[in-house]
Amino acid sequence: MLFILNHTNSICNQYLAELRDSEVQTDRMRFRRNQERIGEALAYEISKQLNYIGVEVQTPLGIAQINVPVEHPVLGTILRAGLPFHQGFMNVYDQAASAFVTAHRKTQKNGSFVIDIEHISTPDLEGKTFILCDTMLATGQSVVQVCKELLVQYNIAALHIAAVIASAEGVEHVRAHLPMANLWIGAVDEEMTTKSYIVPGLGDAGDLAFGEKI
Repeated sequence: MLFILNHTNSICNQYLAELRDSEVQTDRMRFRRNQERIGEALAYEISKQLNYIGVEVQTPLGIAQINVPVEHPVLGTILRAGLPFHQGFMNVYDQAASAFVTAHRKTQKNGSFVIDIEHISTPDLEGKTFILCDTMLATGQSVVQVCKELLVQYNIAALHIAAVIASAEGVEHVRAHLPMANLWIGAVDEEMTTKSYIVPGLGDAGDLAFGEKI
């Protein structure tokens, strides 16, 4: 399944526009908050895919029947750029456990790169719904590598991958290598630079959210 948020007009288009706008980006707090809001919107859409059970709720005047999720998903993100986006998911799934991944690119002599996953800290994912949220889905290599490592260790019941902005190439890479995954994307851009930056994209999400690294 592939869901693209901006294929339908909604207020989320305003959040996406501000995230891309180089002038608005100078307000780091707003940049982080807009990622959160898109995360909240995608978390709501994913919630429609969860399993539900009917319960009775005692009100001051009687008993209300309502369907609630059987359990919260486990959320995951790749440090550091994905933290604000991940926060949006936590705002919605407020009882969810979280997994965190540290990874970075290693550039080869020929200019290509490999993904070095340094550490994965995760709760038990056995039989769980897992949502991996990362702000930018460029080549898709890091997301695929992380998910494959987790799928070897755990029998994950349902896998969802969410991104604010993805490249068309990254989407196809994930769909080819993780056919069981559902993708939830804010917007898909067609181009990437030779250094794997999405065009028009929004720039370096980690630096814009937290400051330039040295």
